Amino acid sequence: MLDSVLASWDKMTTPTADGDRIIAAIDLGTNSLHMVVVEIEPKLPSFSIIGKEKETVRLGNREPETGNLKLEVMERAIHALARFQEIAKTLNAEAIIAVATSAIREAPNGRDFLERVKKELGLDVDLISGQEEARRIYLGVLSGMEFAEQPHIIIDIGGGSTELILCDSQEEKVLTSTKVGAVRLSKEFITTDPISTSEFDYLQAYTRGKLERAADEIKVNLKNGTYPCLVGTSGTIETIAAIDVRNKLGVEPSTLNGYEFTFSDLQTWIHRFRKMDNKERAEIPGMPDRRSEVILGGAIVLQEAMALLNVGSIKICERALREGVIVDWMLKNGFIENRLRYQSSVRERNIVKAAQKFQVNTEHSDRIAEFALSLFDQTQYTLHDWDSKARELLWAAAILHNCGYYVSHSAHHKHSYYLIRNSELLGYNETEIEIIANLARYHRKSAPKKKHENYRNLIHKEHRELVSQLSSLLRIATALDKRQNGAIAKVECTYDSAKREFQVQLFPSDINDDCALELWSLDYSKVVFEEEFNVKLVAKLGSSATVTT
Repeated sequence: MLDSVLASWDKMTTPTADGDRIIAAIDLGTNSLHMVVVEIEPKLPSFSIIGKEKETVRLGNREPETGNLKLEVMERAIHALARFQEIAKTLNAEAIIAVATSAIREAPNGRDFLERVKKELGLDVDLISGQEEARRIYLGVLSGMEFAEQPHIIIDIGGGSTELILCDSQEEKVLTSTKVGAVRLSKEFITTDPISTSEFDYLQAYTRGKLERAADEIKVNLKNGTYPCLVGTSGTIETIAAIDVRNKLGVEPSTLNGYEFTFSDLQTWIHRFRKMDNKERAEIPGMPDRRSEVILGGAIVLQEAMALLNVGSIKICERALREGVIVDWMLKNGFIENRLRYQSSVRERNIVKAAQKFQVNTEHSDRIAEFALSLFDQTQYTLHDWDSKARELLWAAAILHNCGYYVSHSAHHKHSYYLIRNSELLGYNETEIEIIANLARYHRKSAPKKKHENYRNLIHKEHRELVSQLSSLLRIATALDKRQNGAIAKVECTYDSAKREFQVQLFPSDINDDCALELWSLDYSKVVFEEEFNVKLVAKLGSSATVTT
């Protein structure tokens, strides 16, 4: 199946672009909002950072009763994003790619906030899963340091979550995301200043318990006799490194990349942090504004992770999620042809992985995908104007449309929605996963309706229209392999705009097969298609002799 999937996927690639490009990436984190602006040099391919911005907004400081994002925090975030947009414009950025992580992911009003950002600023923000966040962190680190042949463990301590990643220069082996972070722990468990002994001891034990599962998964996947290098990224770890190097050398370095400190160094700083109040921590040379409030919680996460992984030192990489967002964009847009090339197939590889996990009939789903893409191509610019990105989502839904059989044959289309929606499909953002799940949901039975909760989850009208139109194509595609035996070899479509008649000619694999069941199924399934596009579908059987191979 994988070969045929990749073969069909090759038709969807974007041509490599020429000339330098300037792109901005924004990370809406739990603690801070960050932006990086880069100049991409396609011929190398590589990118250079030409601008950086940060604003501490504390999206993770949510309403204690409801978990909602606070109104004043949302206002600060929107103000910061507007400022970032102006800076990106000044630096001639042609596009801004923005992602949101755990704080917005977990807030009941998180999607409403992103809709407001879209409405007020015209900025689309992708809500990504914890595993997808880990994957992009890996891409960012890989773009900034040499791995050689040594396995690496990457740790990224954010405000609301900690990502632990086992990887090498070829691929990510393990991607984990745990709900412990500097802001989350500080807010939930530290009420004394300086911290009391009882709170400190409990914080350590709680953090260790939370990280054990991720650390065990890393260790199980490490080959015997290998000694991984631990790489640390983002605010907490960079702050500890900056403080440590100033303390040792008396100067602030121009870069922290490659700087290494030991587990013993870390424990020394934790001992000092816990004895100080917030004001005293804030006065430590190298301590950024407001980082003093959460540095102890973040440092304990690092301590417990290093202890569980049994590593004695950590090396700093200043590239992380934001740079990973840039690399991911370069991969998707055909800029990278070097050793990262394998990453460009991450989306289809994860769809295939999900199909295997849910025991999908792969020969059947391959045929459905082929029919669906053929129908898409033959109706493009006549019945619809959807682009190659929509085509990719249709392909994914076609491969997984029947995965609900894994749960039950009854109402399997609804089970397909649930399984897809709750799968970690790496390479896709939350909106794309929602679209794929809805496309699969509506391959049979009822057409999309506003009263359906899953359909209402599609916030944008454009996304609902995409699902309504492309799911009707998927319905037709599923009808063409009703017996799941490849009875139909090929489909040719013509459209008579004067009559508003859509003619579908089916070519059987066997000239002696009347394909009566496929024709009946097509007649049954065409109703939704006809209503969606306001056309009449007319099907007829052609001769197998006209089929080309």
